[in-house]
Amino acid sequence: QVHLVESGGGSVQAGGSLRLSCAASKSTYTGSCMAWFRQAPGNEREWVATINLEGRPQYVDSVKGRFVISRSTDKNTLYLQMNSLKPEDTATYYCALDPLHEVACRVVPGPYNYWGQGTQVTVSS
Repeated sequence: QVHLVESGGGSVQAGGSLRLSCAASKSTYTGSCMAWFRQAPGNEREWVATINLEGRPQYVDSVKGRFVISRSTDKNTLYLQMNSLKPEDTATYYCALDPLHEVACRVVPGPYNYWGQGTQVTVSS
């Protein structure tokens, strides 16, 4: 069992920045695909970004050029640097780990077996 714990959420004004962190309790799977998803009230959970074993990132179009996903050298911590935040970025953000994929990361929630508890990001206009 892997436990993921997010931190770093908060409230900012539009144009501001936040950095989310996600600490994994075990290193066994931390070479696997990891991702950030978000969910706003009344909406489905939406994929935001993934990073694979090789450190290659992928982003949903709406955050490209503004968000950066990365992981620590030991791969135990996942980050999401969010810049130029917009009100439409307001959501609960979740980190997730897919233990079965290392290179070709999925962009839907299904393959991700491990999830954090979520951290709230609120962007005001």
